[in-house]
Amino acid sequence: MLLATPDQPTLEDFGHDVWWIVLIKIVGIFAVLVAMTLFAIVFERKVVARMQQRSGPNRVGPRGSLQSLADGLKLAFKEDIMPALADKPVYFLAPVISAVPAFLAFSVIPLGPSVSIFGERTPLQLTDAPIGVLVVLACSAMGVYGIVLAGWASGSTYPLLGGLRSAAQMVSYEIAMGLSIVAVFLYAGTMSTSEIVAAQADGTQLSFFGLEFTGPSWFAVLLPVSFVIYAIAVVGETNRAPFDLPEAESELVGGFHTEYTSLKFALFFLAEYINMVTVSALAATLFLGGWRAPWPLSTWDGANSGWLPMLWFFLKVVLALFVFIWLRGTLPRLRYDQFMRFGWKVLVPTALVWILAVATMRTVSREADLSTGEVAVFVGVPIALVVLLGLSLASRASNRDTRVMAEEAAAGEIHATDPEPDVLPPAGPRTRPARRTGPARAEGGFPVPPMDLTVPPSPRLRRAEPVGARRAEGGVVSSGRRAGTGSTATRAQEDPDA
Repeated sequence: MLLATPDQPTLEDFGHDVWWIVLIKIVGIFAVLVAMTLFAIVFERKVVARMQQRSGPNRVGPRGSLQSLADGLKLAFKEDIMPALADKPVYFLAPVISAVPAFLAFSVIPLGPSVSIFGERTPLQLTDAPIGVLVVLACSAMGVYGIVLAGWASGSTYPLLGGLRSAAQMVSYEIAMGLSIVAVFLYAGTMSTSEIVAAQADGTQLSFFGLEFTGPSWFAVLLPVSFVIYAIAVVGETNRAPFDLPEAESELVGGFHTEYTSLKFALFFLAEYINMVTVSALAATLFLGGWRAPWPLSTWDGANSGWLPMLWFFLKVVLALFVFIWLRGTLPRLRYDQFMRFGWKVLVPTALVWILAVATMRTVSREADLSTGEVAVFVGVPIALVVLLGLSLASRASNRDTRVMAEEAAAGEIHATDPEPDVLPPAGPRTRPARRTGPARAEGGFPVPPMDLTVPPSPRLRRAEPVGARRAEGGVVSSGRRAGTGSTATRAQEDPDA
């Protein structure tokens, strides 16, 4: 059990607050999440604009800082459309189910040490539990139910496909994310978020063949593989680019929220950005020391006391949000099969092997009474060599066909002048007379849609004019305009040379 200090809370410090302190914390967390969402939207648009050499939002508020607030008000007052085939109760509850767990997950995130609020000493954290990290994982897993129900209740094909994609994506990358933090539990000896922060308070005492020195305290340095796996998995967990397959505009229009408008769409938008803030805050808590100041600021005694640690915490969160935005502005979207293959065949096996290596090293160090350096040399290095050899053999086996083709091409067995195979489908029976001047599909041309289609008459124009007047002025042409007096069609009939 970690010992409590005047500023470092532990599990014993929770559950003793008066009701109005709890109410202040709940309102404060809600306000912080809404403010961080408004900030993240403007921050993303500004950073992406900077990457693309644009100015970004610059009209609403100072330097466009209130643009996200204006967008939220606009969404709240837009028309709310209910699809005719929608399951109305589920359609209404789906965005609520997505937004509520996003708020609940932040309840176990430590924002700072114990402070005094109106004379009451209390931690800057709503609550904590011996399994606090599992609360965050459970809330993030519940959020996918809203996405799946939204796609199913919309009564449309593309939202349903987006919801199914999101379910498969959550199962794949939730496993990798959960496995990535098992090594943190092994090092910290607890799953409580406040005590994980306390475990990163002081540097780790290391001994390397008799030499004693203080090592880094952040788990991002001690467990780099876990940190990298977590960083990749949460991008897929939050449906962010390049893993935003449930919202692939080129394939699924808008994905699971295609049929949503107004405030319901705003709730999905809010849930996505709150999830980004939550997983960034969890990354700061598990791997970046939580609310504790980074070195060399940590050498100052007042850096980790009072309200100042909230500044370090939110700076780490903003840094993680920047990485999300950086990936979106840099990487293209993956193909769906590549995305799923990467989750199941790369992240999950790597996380399992890493957990085995960490558990083996800690067990050998404890049972054999070896120093850290001896364990690293006699256990860590052989495990690393075996893993690298296995990955090399697996990569060589998976790329065998490509390697054989490259060798044949180098030997001259494959010639660049060979005719390419015909990839176009064979020509079928014609359903309408051909009016094309180019080669037909069977002759090597590309498929061309029929060019003699006409636009049907507009029903609004038919309702707007009386029947007698419409008959007197003429019919409706394909462009949607009436061929009345003075129109181009009438002048062409009167003057053939025009």
